[in-house]
Amino acid sequence: MNPGAPDILVSVEAGSVAIVTLNRPKQVNAVKLDMWIALKEIFADLHGQGSVKSAVLTGSGGNFSAGADISEFSRNRVGSAAGLAYEEHYRAAVEAVRGFSKPVIAAVTGNCMGGACALAMACDFRVADPTARFAIPASKLGVVYGMPECRLLFNLVGLSNAKHILYLGDPVAAPEAERMGLVDRIVEGPVLQAALALAGTLAERAPLSIAGHKTILNALAGGDADARAGALDELVRAAIESHDYKEGVRAFGEKRKPVFVGR
Repeated sequence: MNPGAPDILVSVEAGSVAIVTLNRPKQVNAVKLDMWIALKEIFADLHGQGSVKSAVLTGSGGNFSAGADISEFSRNRVGSAAGLAYEEHYRAAVEAVRGFSKPVIAAVTGNCMGGACALAMACDFRVADPTARFAIPASKLGVVYGMPECRLLFNLVGLSNAKHILYLGDPVAAPEAERMGLVDRIVEGPVLQAALALAGTLAERAPLSIAGHKTILNALAGGDADARAGALDELVRAAIESHDYKEGVRAFGEKRKPVFVGR
């Protein structure tokens, strides 16, 4: 596996759960341009690893991430051309997480801000501890959050809450984020362990079933499900003809745990 930038750590637990860790704790895991590029490559690599069934995205040192490294903006985001090029790399990283065929869980502690909040929203689930704080401070920087990221936010929290988060730009504490729908679960113990437990359970489920449902639900959330109806229906047919469907039915009849292989 390409480990990506040295500021991102990648490991695999129990042979099937990948852990991707933003690892710049002294900078609150602020994401540099090369890290956005590396994240896309990392999730592409993990996609090709059949043994990896799920992933956890987290940060080191008690924080998820402060978001994009603003200290780089004077070099990498000056002028519209450079700014748009930067946005393309950032958006490609977020899309790599959102479009990853396997379930991804964000394990969030401390700050989860700006672009890092988009990364967390692109995950299938967000598990947080009571220290977690979410914010999109676009209105404090004079930037506009892009349509794909606004759609992620809107689909999770609804119109009124999305306006609250984007217009004010102030941090939202974990309990309020859970009420809004931005957080799926708040845990009192180690958040990474809770995320790994959920990822381990998901890794035992049928990969084709999860990948198919993720594709269909993302299409519904993106508003292009009708245009892709033929391809989405094909996912249903492929699952019916799969080895895993036969194994699931057989295991149910034999009252045992199914062993899925992803085909």
